Amino acid sequence: MAIEIEDKFDVPVDYELPDLTGLPGVTDVVGPRTYQLVALYYDTPDLRLAARGVTLRRRRGGTDAGWHLKLPKAKGVRQEITHPLTRSTKIVPAELAELVLAYTRGVPLVPIAELQTRRGVTTLVNGAGVRLVEIADDQVKGTVLGAEPHVERWREVEAELVEGDGKLLRKVGKRLVKAGAAPADSASKLARLLDTAAPVPRPPRAATRPGSAGEVVMSYLSAQVDALLAQDPQVRRAEEDAVHQMRVASRRLRSALKSFASIVEGTGHLQEELKWLGRILGEVRDLEVVRERFTRRLDSLDGELIVGPVRARLSSDLLDAEHEAYDRVREMLGGERYFALLDSLDDLTGGPTFTKAAGRPAGTLDTVVAKSWRRVLRAYARAQAAGDPVAREPAMHDVRKAAKRARYTAEALGMRKLAGRAEAVQEMLGAHLDGVVAQGRLGAEAEAARRLGEDTFTYGVLTGLERAAAERAFEEFPRLWSKTTKAVAKLL
Repeated sequence: MAIEIEDKFDVPVDYELPDLTGLPGVTDVVGPRTYQLVALYYDTPDLRLAARGVTLRRRRGGTDAGWHLKLPKAKGVRQEITHPLTRSTKIVPAELAELVLAYTRGVPLVPIAELQTRRGVTTLVNGAGVRLVEIADDQVKGTVLGAEPHVERWREVEAELVEGDGKLLRKVGKRLVKAGAAPADSASKLARLLDTAAPVPRPPRAATRPGSAGEVVMSYLSAQVDALLAQDPQVRRAEEDAVHQMRVASRRLRSALKSFASIVEGTGHLQEELKWLGRILGEVRDLEVVRERFTRRLDSLDGELIVGPVRARLSSDLLDAEHEAYDRVREMLGGERYFALLDSLDDLTGGPTFTKAAGRPAGTLDTVVAKSWRRVLRAYARAQAAGDPVAREPAMHDVRKAAKRARYTAEALGMRKLAGRAEAVQEMLGAHLDGVVAQGRLGAEAEAARRLGEDTFTYGVLTGLERAAAERAFEEFPRLWSKTTKAVAKLL
């Protein structure tokens, strides 16, 4: 896997590369070296990958022959996942086909285009011989496959970062432009080719009135749907923090649908499905968090306080449970219920059911934020009214959930200060909850160790630390609450 950072330029057929010497850090310009590349591109018949800026190809020739899956991460930045070249041109490797299931949703992948490229590569290197930037000068023949193939020819230049920095890439781009190049209109060769034959379908987006409440809400919802889809391949590969980010996107979507029910209606079932998704992702995330938490706790203890195989148990047992939870996540990501949820999200972003309030000015949404904060205040009042500490525990958890919803609502409207205040409440109560959950997990692990005749002294030490952390968060909370309510009153 690699992160590809490049700038693309359209150039006339008689374009000449400029002198690239004298750039900061560049001591030599090597090339050009010529390659002949033939790439076959795959997509669903209705171009679901192209619609999302995803490319999947099988390429022969050059220095990186093989299968390449490119996933957009940001403008000019793509994640590239490679697979060795296979003999078949009809069957996409299963590992890559699985990574695009969030887009294909089970629809078969077929060859849709071929690109034949004569490439001249010029490399900028430093004094140590390290490649900094590569400039590819491409003469392209593209063919859209089908009953009546469509052929296009063009020339373009790509400047790709290798071991250099963004500043050098920008300076290279300036020289290319000064010589007659222009920033490319298309993000990729495939997009350019397909658009010449027929406009590539774009992700569905609802029509909204500029400056309206509906526009603000749908912009936020669409961004969270995009974030959820972008994390899907990363979760399938078990990449760091991917489960957390996908879970956050699902929570933000569900929270926004609740908070903005006065703008977009009829989303009750979708909210339940997002809750289901978050719960399954949460199994992995919670295990990740508690395993890392126990590792830090053990690392902070003096050696004489660690008795028996406690480190191995709190690592291997939790890791085994985490792997089992990941298996359930992967099963879910390949299931019809998940695909139906993604279809529902497409329907949401493409054709939501608006209320009359959606057409009102965006400023009217301030009342939604105020309402969400009043919900936090009511939850805290109920918690304070609970005289029994046992009853107060779940009541304070309700305060945390209300604060999280208020935070997401404020974020959706760009109210960063209010979002920050709500997040502080959420985080401190979360610290208390994490301590309580950790104590429960330690109790279960200690019981398992006891049955095997192992010393459980260290489990007691860790439980004491977790109890102290949970109690400290509760003790500090009233002061934070007083400070927060005063600040929020001024913001609202």
